[in-house]
Amino acid sequence: MLTAIIDYESGNLHSAKKAFQRMAAETGTGKVVVTAEPEVVARADRIVLPGDGAFPACAAALRGRSGLFEALREAVEDRGRPFLGICVGMQLMASLGREFEETEGLGWIAGEVVKIAPSDPALKVPHMGWNDLVIDHDHPVFAGVESGQHAYFVHSYHFRVTDPAERLAHVDYGGDVTAVIGRGTMLGMQFHPEKSQSTGLRLISNFLTWRP
Repeated sequence: MLTAIIDYESGNLHSAKKAFQRMAAETGTGKVVVTAEPEVVARADRIVLPGDGAFPACAAALRGRSGLFEALREAVEDRGRPFLGICVGMQLMASLGREFEETEGLGWIAGEVVKIAPSDPALKVPHMGWNDLVIDHDHPVFAGVESGQHAYFVHSYHFRVTDPAERLAHVDYGGDVTAVIGRGTMLGMQFHPEKSQSTGLRLISNFLTWRP
């Protein structure tokens, strides 16, 4: 089995690569590669889209990669390859992003990416650091993970889903902030599982062994 972590020059991939390779070795789920090659994405069994920075820049970088954007859409939409978006990679799954300007997303999960607006003015934006997950809906990715376990966040915008059933988990940061989304063969995590210690490694392991 091959897991492809997409490199479109919009994220620090070193820690993600190490975490996914470690859990692939532990679970016997094959090879993990970081790639910008459309043909590798096309033949991958699982696909991971990380992302750091602003939504418009990440969207433009992904669409600007010759053949890569098309290979991603075909693999996920047409062939149903299990997919995981991380941080801005998750946000790109939305219909629309509202960071700086309105930017079209992949449209895989209905909703929009909007700025975090905590009800407590003492809470700073960006939302940075550890926060406790609240699981909203059961999913195989949460096997061995419970509400109250924490994950590491760094973001100023979050995904407001249209269908509450597609928000799988959230955190409280002066109001609900979406943490995990999912539909069909697609998952997204706003936090960085590769930086979330044992909880994050368990989530990565569960994604690698998930059979949707």
